[in-house]
Amino acid sequence: MTQTTSNQPNYQRWTSADLELLPDSEWKRYEIVAGELLMTRAPHLGHQDAIGRIYARLLFWSEETQLGQPFLAPGVVFSDVDDVIPDVVWIKQERLAAIVDEAGHLTAAPDLAVEVLSPGWQNERRDRELKLRLYSLKGVLEYWIVNWQLREIEVYRRESGQLQLIGTLRSEDYLTSPLLPGFRCQVAHCF
Repeated sequence: MTQTTSNQPNYQRWTSADLELLPDSEWKRYEIVAGELLMTRAPHLGHQDAIGRIYARLLFWSEETQLGQPFLAPGVVFSDVDDVIPDVVWIKQERLAAIVDEAGHLTAAPDLAVEVLSPGWQNERRDRELKLRLYSLKGVLEYWIVNWQLREIEVYRRESGQLQLIGTLRSEDYLTSPLLPGFRCQVAHCF
């Protein structure tokens, strides 16, 4: 931990450099939002299934349209104190080369970010509060929060300069987006 914030005496501010010092583990994921270290364990199979299905739908649509590309769990390094790993992202083709660094991390906002909820209030806080705020501040155009247990998807879109909840889609609804022209997927097929 490299820096202590002045307004909170015992709060250690984590940076991307600190992540390099943590042990590698296929069972843990480390992220930093506003200098706060967030750690999660390997997700439930239902969580992983939802990620794979959403990624597959975006991949097939992207291969047909050539408008962009999805990625599974990429590193997104917005800054030294905002270093996250969304479950799925999608990026417009014309932006992709400009926002990937030599280490293969994204250095700017993806057009679409998808987070699949893991059980527990800390995990929900991470996705519904911390990451929603971060993605909104950094310019993500659309954010999907996926609840695989309830089989729902909350869709947030950029309006008036910030991400705002457009609606919550259920199994019988269809997921569409102005960001993804012609993309249409029944929510039930995401689970």
